[in-house]
Amino acid sequence: QVQLVESGGGLVQAGGSLRLSCAASGRSSSMYGIYWFRQAPGKEREFVAGISWSGGSTDYTDSVKGRFTISRDNARNTVYLQMNSLKPEDTAVYYCAAKFLGGSNDFGYDYWGQGTQVTVSL
Repeated sequence: QVQLVESGGGLVQAGGSLRLSCAASGRSSSMYGIYWFRQAPGKEREFVAGISWSGGSTDYTDSVKGRFTISRDNARNTVYLQMNSLKPEDTAVYYCAAKFLGGSNDFGYDYWGQGTQVTVSL
């Protein structure tokens, strides 16, 4: 069993930055690929970024490439999503998900967090 807890969301002006954290706890939590998703009101949940369990590969959806960076610190069992140059269309609830021995863009996630709200104002 792995527990995921997201934090770091909040309200920021367009052009600003936020860093989200996904803290994993439980057995062998460092051996999970971690993925960030987001869901805006009235829209489906979409993949944002992923990092393999080893940290050796990352993947991003096109709309965040060059602005968002995913990284992991296995000593702290935490994955970060650094979000720069934020836009109003980035407003959503951000979730992290985990897959045992996952690559950077796998499917079939094993665990999900509860989400953290990100709101970007004009």
